[in-house]
Amino acid sequence: MLMAENTLEKIHDIATREFLEKGFRGASLREIVKKAGVTTGAFYGYYKSKEELFDALVSSHGEYVRQIFYGYVDEFLALPQSDWPAHMDDYSKKGMLEMYEYVSEHKDVFRLILKASEGTKWENYVHEIVEAEIDITHKFYEAIQKIGYKPYILNPMLEHMIISGEFTGLFELVIHDISKEDGRRCVEELHDFYEAAWGSVLRMNV
Repeated sequence: MLMAENTLEKIHDIATREFLEKGFRGASLREIVKKAGVTTGAFYGYYKSKEELFDALVSSHGEYVRQIFYGYVDEFLALPQSDWPAHMDDYSKKGMLEMYEYVSEHKDVFRLILKASEGTKWENYVHEIVEAEIDITHKFYEAIQKIGYKPYILNPMLEHMIISGEFTGLFELVIHDISKEDGRRCVEELHDFYEAAWGSVLRMNV
């Protein structure tokens, strides 16, 4: 049992390096198997394909961060809509920081998702989070209009660019290997920068 665990760990370590260096498309399953010192038959006892191997490396961590995001969204949506303007900033900032805390502890996994996942179901990971954030933003617009706010509705492409910029910025900290302490400060300041801009837009026509 221990030998099997060691073999699987070696496959994972080699695969991570190969995918980070060459990307999913460029990495060779044959090369991964060779460097891990196992036979192709032994590999297929663990995984059916290169795709399944990549998914095994990133799935649990990628889904965990998604659940952090959706957890804060669900908590926020459960509040009375009249309380949304007062609490949007708190929930957004706490969510971004918790996401970063986890991502910073699993940098190689998220580098795989961000830099090496083209050709897998993970290649649009950040985009999918951005689209979910756009959806909650629209719900927020609708709710605050009911209580007297008249938010300026952004051009859809500009809205996408702004929201994408904040989440892309968070993940850039992993790509550039910023220290956890500096990264956390960057996330806080990045969020405050965007929140001030959103506040200006949403409150300009109260």
